[in-house]
Amino acid sequence: MVPVIDPCSFSSSARCTTKHLNLMLHVDFESHVIRGKVALTVEMLEDKCSSLTLDTKDLQISKVAANGQEAKFALGAKHSFNGTPLEISLPFELSRGQHVIVEVTYETSPRASALQWLTPAQTAGKKHPYLFSQCQATHCRSMIPCQDTPMVKHTYYAQVSVPKELVAVMGAVGDGQEPDPQDSSRTIYRFRQAVPIPSYLIAIVVGVLESRDIGPRSKVWSEKELVDQAAYEFAETESMLKTAEDLVGPYVWGQYDIVVLPPSFPYGGMENPCLTYATPTLLAGDRSLSGVIAHEIAHSWTGNLVTTKSWEHFWLNEGHTVYLERMIARALESEQYRQFKAIGGWKELQDTVNLFGQSNPLTNLVPSLKEVDTDAAFSFVPYEKGFAFLYHLEELVGGPEVFMGFVKSYIQLYAYSSVSTEEWKNYLFTYFKDKVDILKKVDWDGWMNTPGMPPVTNQYDNTLADVHSLPSQAKEEDLASFSDADVKALSSPQLTEFLALLLHQNPLPLSHVKRMQEVYNLNSIKNCEIRFRVEMILWVWLHLCVRARWEEAVPLAFQMATEQGRLKYTRPLFRELYNFEKYRQEAVNMFLQHRAAMHPVTAALVARDLKVEQAQGQTE
Repeated sequence: MVPVIDPCSFSSSARCTTKHLNLMLHVDFESHVIRGKVALTVEMLEDKCSSLTLDTKDLQISKVAANGQEAKFALGAKHSFNGTPLEISLPFELSRGQHVIVEVTYETSPRASALQWLTPAQTAGKKHPYLFSQCQATHCRSMIPCQDTPMVKHTYYAQVSVPKELVAVMGAVGDGQEPDPQDSSRTIYRFRQAVPIPSYLIAIVVGVLESRDIGPRSKVWSEKELVDQAAYEFAETESMLKTAEDLVGPYVWGQYDIVVLPPSFPYGGMENPCLTYATPTLLAGDRSLSGVIAHEIAHSWTGNLVTTKSWEHFWLNEGHTVYLERMIARALESEQYRQFKAIGGWKELQDTVNLFGQSNPLTNLVPSLKEVDTDAAFSFVPYEKGFAFLYHLEELVGGPEVFMGFVKSYIQLYAYSSVSTEEWKNYLFTYFKDKVDILKKVDWDGWMNTPGMPPVTNQYDNTLADVHSLPSQAKEEDLASFSDADVKALSSPQLTEFLALLLHQNPLPLSHVKRMQEVYNLNSIKNCEIRFRVEMILWVWLHLCVRARWEEAVPLAFQMATEQGRLKYTRPLFRELYNFEKYRQEAVNMFLQHRAAMHPVTAALVARDLKVEQAQGQTE
């Protein structure tokens, strides 16, 4: 088989593969850099190997050695978003199957795209700084010189030196701590990840952290101001883990901890092994939001244990994870609830396709990412188009129980390895050998390689989604008929659906939006404690308000866009405010004012939406 080459990586993954990393990291909060040494154990895949290439991005490389001997190295041309190849010449030649330990001494940039350094003012405690990494998709190379591609999986051991008043945690199992022998004001924390992972799953968090037990194999970590609330919110973690194990087999990672990050974290969650990241917007008092944790738990099998071979096949991670997440919801809630979530996902997919454009190749399930920034390509497509495809196959082969048999078998077969769409498809045909004629009738090209919405529109049970949509149908003379009874009996997910239905139609007249506020009192959500209970509801409601050009809602929209950094909320709100011409310049000014506090990925994507010149951002 011809090796799959990752267009998002410079590393020589066809010639060699990393088996283990040994990391020594010194976290410097004054300089906003990590000074590190990494020893990579590399196995050769070809004969007569005397060189290799690693991925880097904005790293200062000071020394390279191979098996203890000094090795020559050179940095190649800098790419605008993929970084810079590190070319290493070995002082000897190796044959296929032989190993070499390559040591690289380096320092990160204060602008490393994987790292966000927070001032004390940006934390809950207000006294000490904070650091967290976010390496997905191609940012680990700005923190560690490595083969930064999901086709390469390795174990790692890490020693992390931090100021002694702070605590370090990683996406790995803790292996003790000790005073730093080089500096009595610092502590070294040790970590061991014994299951092979791709580089994008390496994670580090440093701050004034406390933990609470939430299960026999789980703790929740956060600043002390939030830790008890977080422990309450994630109390159902063990039941979700057990449900997932019933569906797809044993959890192999040992520990399943959750760390609640500061508000600037750009995603709802991130599935780092042994240490799931969670946004504080999940501290909601509304267990319907636990779907985010169910999603990250599902990644323990689909994404972490079985991994996409390149970012072009990202749907293998996310489509299967959404499918498994909703099967967990099916087991814990009901089949109707799974169908309800699928309807919401289909609408998310429609919104994404409309935003990107019906003919945009990035809406392919398997897009080409040659010379494409993975951050710019990130969307709901691999999640929801991937789920829709798997659901379509489920219906063709005989229902959820039958298809889950395939998913479990697929995970068991490809555990600890990386997979391409072609390999997945071949196994699908092998597993369902008695249904090959059915599978051959699938529009494979339409699903995989065609932009826009899928070639098949799945039919879902809309019992829970059949909510009242009076505002979209009402005429001016009907406004008096609006009543709080329209929404009083709705759950938070149903109220979100009620409002989301309106986003898929022409903008409501301002009179309708004002009447909705008068009757439903949705602006009362601006109270902080209540807002975090129904964050999604507020976000959709503010969309409707700004789209209707209701100026009274603009300050609240700006507040939500800047108080937290979750991309799902921040980016669309800034886009909506930018489209309100009267407030366009204020949207730009507000972004520039808050840009320094945003995560680098969030800042870059919002800047692109607001047409803010990159050079302008770099000078701030």
